[in-house]
Amino acid sequence: MTLVTLKKGEGRALKAGGSWIYDNEIASIAGSFEDGDMVDVHDFDGFFLGKGFINRHSKIRIRIMTRKKEQQIDEAFIYQRVKAAWEYRKRTVDTASCRVIFGEADFLPGFIVDKFEDVLVVQSLALGIDKLKPIILDQLQKVLSEDGIPVRGIYERSDAKVRKQEGMELFKGFIGEPFDTKVPITENGVHYLVDVKEGQKTGFFLDQKYNRLAIQKLCKDAKVLDCFTHTGSFALNAGIAGAKEVIGVDASDTAVKQAEENAALNGLFHNVRFICEDVFELLPKLEEQGEQFDVVILDPPAFTKSRSSVKNAVKGYREINLRAMKLVKDGGFLCTCSCSHFMDYELFTKTIGQAAKNVHKRLRQVEYRTQSPDHPILWAADESYYLKFYIFQVCEEK
Repeated sequence: MTLVTLKKGEGRALKAGGSWIYDNEIASIAGSFEDGDMVDVHDFDGFFLGKGFINRHSKIRIRIMTRKKEQQIDEAFIYQRVKAAWEYRKRTVDTASCRVIFGEADFLPGFIVDKFEDVLVVQSLALGIDKLKPIILDQLQKVLSEDGIPVRGIYERSDAKVRKQEGMELFKGFIGEPFDTKVPITENGVHYLVDVKEGQKTGFFLDQKYNRLAIQKLCKDAKVLDCFTHTGSFALNAGIAGAKEVIGVDASDTAVKQAEENAALNGLFHNVRFICEDVFELLPKLEEQGEQFDVVILDPPAFTKSRSSVKNAVKGYREINLRAMKLVKDGGFLCTCSCSHFMDYELFTKTIGQAAKNVHKRLRQVEYRTQSPDHPILWAADESYYLKFYIFQVCEEK
């Protein structure tokens, strides 16, 4: 086994419970290996820290798989990891459609599997775990079959740009037999067609499942604006909750067409409509027209995917929240979120506070929420905590 020794004083994140070792933390590597192989990791003084897979193409040089010295990374090991991930979902979420494996938070670093009814969608984002992909998928199907759950098909969406940072090619396609890639699912009583082939990421954002449910109670008889609606999920939850009028907005014509298909699936012709416009351009127009809404929902894409662009992201979040607050009736509600790991809780909270101050609004916090439990937040693995979701009542200054 190749032996990697850390520099003195390094490995702090690993020792605190994380699973990543960066290239600049390593003092020496003894032994021959290929990228993606398992290596033993020792501290500077020879203390065993764990086993993980190494990749010289990545800044994240090693991702730890186990901290047990005698543990073999074999089929039995993978079965136990996958079984534990599935048992956790059975206890915490509706498993009809859910994230079954969430990378580092399920101790399978760089590997994601979403289950949409009887279809699995896979994302493999690290070289070492990619080598284990066939075993993980075999063991996952075995675990599901033990609960009487058949898998109709598997589609791979390893087309995220981060693969290039691992020296890997982007890949998208069927694993096994082809099938219809528009998959019908039901969540919170809302019907969707999930496009696992062409939709964003794995086709649908399961992480907002219970946040979508949380807005239903606010929307009965309400006039609702859903910004960055994507395939219409928040808008449709508002619609089935009995909103009198819902407008969903997205800059993508493809997303709007999908949202309209989903509205038709739910028979929401009378109270839900979608428009294709840039939200940043639309909100000032609505303000000029004197529009007011009972509920405004902001679910933007990540404005920052690196520390270097956080400052610009703050401006973007402040601007849309400021504009949205102006469109909320006195006593109405603002639902606002950020899905960027780099826009942390403290910064996001501060940015919303600045926006409220700038437009002389008072915010009463109804709820603070994070991602659905099938995307567990593993303490010490900061990257697993990314979604921040607030519901506020917006009040005029009294």
